[in-house]
Amino acid sequence: MQEADLSALDPQARRFLAMVALGGRGGSVGIEERRRGFAKLMQFSKPPAARVAASDSSIPVGDRAIPIRLYGAEGPGGLIYFHGGGLVAGGLETHDALCRTLAHGAGCRIVSVDYRLAPEHPFPAAIVDALLATRFVLRNAAALGVDPRRVAVGGDSGGGTLAAIAADVFGRRGRLRAQVLLCPALDFAGASASRETFANGFLLDASTLAADLVHYAPQRPLEDRRISPLRAADLAGLPTTILHTAAFDPLVDEGRAYARRLAEAGVDVRYREHATLMHHFYALNGVVPAAQVALDGIARDIAEVLA
Repeated sequence: MQEADLSALDPQARRFLAMVALGGRGGSVGIEERRRGFAKLMQFSKPPAARVAASDSSIPVGDRAIPIRLYGAEGPGGLIYFHGGGLVAGGLETHDALCRTLAHGAGCRIVSVDYRLAPEHPFPAAIVDALLATRFVLRNAAALGVDPRRVAVGGDSGGGTLAAIAADVFGRRGRLRAQVLLCPALDFAGASASRETFANGFLLDASTLAADLVHYAPQRPLEDRRISPLRAADLAGLPTTILHTAAFDPLVDEGRAYARRLAEAGVDVRYREHATLMHHFYALNGVVPAAQVALDGIARDIAEVLA
């Protein structure tokens, strides 16, 4: 296994990782501890100084409902957002500050989706909710204050998996303007070099990835494009893709591969690899100034594509 060279890692990010290591995070833990740890990590996400309007609602689905939170002023563009957390953790509250930051920075409406989590609701429950939410927003965009021609899907980490799947289903029909992926998990079937190099100590340990996958998709073929979107045979026809990765991230290789395959398929790809940051940087703007700079760039990309 190649040892990670930390010389290019942002100094504040390095100090944060050292602090986390001293706190004893990492390794395999129970699901409730996993959720508490993730919620604690998300507390380093800082909302913008400006006020961003937000209201809670829900999407009716038979005898149940999918909770959502709406951010920002009306139109012109809208971003359907799926939170990260390995598809086992996270929710509307953990990603509240991040959604406010993106809504303010991009000047768009954000619909944050509280999809069902594993292990209580394993594969494909989260995908079902993501697709139902996307369909609902597309059908009701005007009522939600969004131009129906300017709707994108997005997400971070495991939420990026869901966004890529939603783009695969709806984007090929021309119904989505873009997909916005932040350090997405795109390939669970391969053993990339980055998953080995950054297997421990970079906020997403190999043991955590493995445990989340067992909770989410036990005994499922990992080559299934609904688990590993990178494994889709054909990526042609997907919408414009904003893809931000971090150099110190176990998932960076699959992000690079996805960007390369999209470009080869003729898709408009706006790829940025943040050379000094690690996984989860998008939620560390409260402690790592470089993360705020990266978020500003992400927001600009979104504003440009939805303009």
